[in-house]
Amino acid sequence: MQQPDVTLDTIRSARERIAGHTRRTPVLENDTLNAMAGAQLYFKCENFQHGGAFKARGATNAVFTLSTAELHGGVVTHSSGNHGAAVARAARLRGVRAQIVMPHNSSRAKLEAVRRYGGEVVLCEPTLVAREAMAARLVADSGSVFIHPYDDPRVIAGQGTIALELLEQIPELDWLLLPVGGGGLASGVAVAARALRPTLRLVAVEPSGADDAQRSFASGVLCAPQQPTTIADGLRGALSARTFDLIRRHVDAIVTVDDAAIVQAMRTLWQHLKIVIESSSAVPYAAVHAGTLDVRGARVGVILTGGNVDLDQLPW
Repeated sequence: MQQPDVTLDTIRSARERIAGHTRRTPVLENDTLNAMAGAQLYFKCENFQHGGAFKARGATNAVFTLSTAELHGGVVTHSSGNHGAAVARAARLRGVRAQIVMPHNSSRAKLEAVRRYGGEVVLCEPTLVAREAMAARLVADSGSVFIHPYDDPRVIAGQGTIALELLEQIPELDWLLLPVGGGGLASGVAVAARALRPTLRLVAVEPSGADDAQRSFASGVLCAPQQPTTIADGLRGALSARTFDLIRRHVDAIVTVDDAAIVQAMRTLWQHLKIVIESSSAVPYAAVHAGTLDVRGARVGVILTGGNVDLDQLPW
């Protein structure tokens, strides 16, 4: 069956569907960070979302879209952590089984989060091929429904609800910066933001050690991913044909930042915003902090995607 497209209407429907199961997250400002950037920065704090990450939105929408009959065998996904925890939580809300395939080198904090929500962790080798193969085997064995971390219009629509909230909270944005890995958040947010504010400048930011999205965007052709090497573990996924198409239609630019810039941005946000964010969350702000993007004089939205950090493994 052909999957539906992602539109402003499907994103609005997702918002209604997940209401009561997800949080309307706050937007924070900081005078010091504004002065450093020469801009007005507005941080949309998805680290305060259920499960500590934006993934609760897409996973909840996907699971609650399914009928009771479809959920007879439960759900399966693969994840480096945040999506897995979100699917486990959504499955628990529906009272069904969740099997979560995770690489054996996943952070302890993310493994514990999945288990805390009742997910059954199945470890595999830290490659996309291994993750997909294990997930396919579990689906075949259990008759469960597979929920892709990002290549699913239900997931993408759920992530797009971030833009609906942010543009209600701060209507007069000039720029919106968002991270890109597999592209679920970037494509969903871009669809909603472009429909609501056609003149808004949308820029996705990616680790330079996992730059398939930037290469694909620059060439106009979906590039094969290389083995990612970045501290931003949540952004090691590769674009799908679906997310690439949506990003190419709605995003203005994709830039990259290296791990040193990501770590410095992460530390700066901890220091000045007084909140815990993970390395992947720091990637959009890193483009401002490192001077990759010149946003001086602008009103800039920055999506902070999550705060699930192993406090025994901080990168400083």
